[in-house]
Amino acid sequence: MAKILAFAELRDGRLRGVAGEVMSAAAEVAAQFGGEAHALVIGGPGASQVAPALGGWGASVVHVAEGADGERYQPESHARTVAELVRSQGYTGLFFPATALGRDLAPRVAALLDVPLAGDVTSVSVDSGRLVLVRPVYSGKAFARLEVDASPVMATLRPNVFQPAERAAAGTVQALPLASVDGPGSTFVEFRAASGGATDVAEATVVVSGGRGLRGPEHWGLLEELAASVGDGAALGASRAVVDAGWRPHGEQVGQTGKTVAPKLYFAVGISGAIQHLAGMRTAGTIVAVNRDADAPIFQVADYGIVGDLFEVLPVLSREIRTLKGDG
Repeated sequence: MAKILAFAELRDGRLRGVAGEVMSAAAEVAAQFGGEAHALVIGGPGASQVAPALGGWGASVVHVAEGADGERYQPESHARTVAELVRSQGYTGLFFPATALGRDLAPRVAALLDVPLAGDVTSVSVDSGRLVLVRPVYSGKAFARLEVDASPVMATLRPNVFQPAERAAAGTVQALPLASVDGPGSTFVEFRAASGGATDVAEATVVVSGGRGLRGPEHWGLLEELAASVGDGAALGASRAVVDAGWRPHGEQVGQTGKTVAPKLYFAVGISGAIQHLAGMRTAGTIVAVNRDADAPIFQVADYGIVGDLFEVLPVLSREIRTLKGDG
C-alpha cells in the first residue's frame, strides 16, 4: 500500500499554515493511490498536543519527535530523524513546505536517502500509477512536468498554492525518537524575529505592495497608511526592484524569488507587473492595481484598476476606506 509522508512545520510550538497545505496535498495523492497519508512533526515539549490536528487534513498517523532538542531547528538531527523514519516505513512520497526551513531540510534528507529532490512544486497528481510533479521554470513563463524515477519521490511544495482541505482521518499520534548526531554539526545560537512584530506577508489576509513607482523609501508611509486603514491582518509587500534597491527588507519581497502570497485582497501600487512578480501574487482573491501607466501588465490580472498618480490616489483611497469602516 502506497504511503505519503508530509513534514508538518511548527513555529513557536504551533502548526504553521503551510502544515495544512502540505498535509492536504499528501492526503490527496495518497487517496489517488488508494493508500494512506502520514505526517511528521518535530518539536519541543508539547508538540504531541498540537499534532492530532493534522488528522483533520487527512493524516492517518502522526509521528512526533518531541523533546527539548527539537524545540529549535537542528539541521543534522532533523534530517536524520526524517531519513530514518522514511527508511523504516518505506514511503512512496515525501513532501516538505518550500519555506526557509523546508528548503534547508529537504536537500539534507535527499542526500541521506540518495534520491533527487524536486523544488518549488505547484501541482502533484497521480497518472498511470506514477506520481507526477509540476514546477515553474524560466521565471514562471513555462511549467515542467516531472516523473521522478526514485523512491521516495521527494518535493518541496510552494506555499499558498495548495489549499488546506478538510479530510477527516484518525490522526493517531506515534512517538518517534529524535535522532542523535555524532561528530561535527550545527549548533543553534539564537533566533531573531523580524522587528516590529509585523504580520508575515505570506500569511496576511491583505497585502499592500509597492514598486519603483513610489520613487523612494521615504514615500513608504503612503502604503503604511493604506495598510493601517484596512486594519489587522494587513501586511506590507514589495517588488524585487524595491528590495534590490535596499528600500525594503527581503522578507517583504513578493514574487518568483521572494514569497508567494494568496491574500483575500492584494494592492499592487506602482508595480508594473513583471511576470516574476505576478508568479508570486496572481492567486490572490481580489487584486487592486494603482499605476499611472494604463498599459502596465498588472492591469491584465487586476480585478480593479486605478489609472492615476499614486501620490494623489493613495491618500484618497486610505481616507475612503476609513470612512466606510466608520473610522474616519
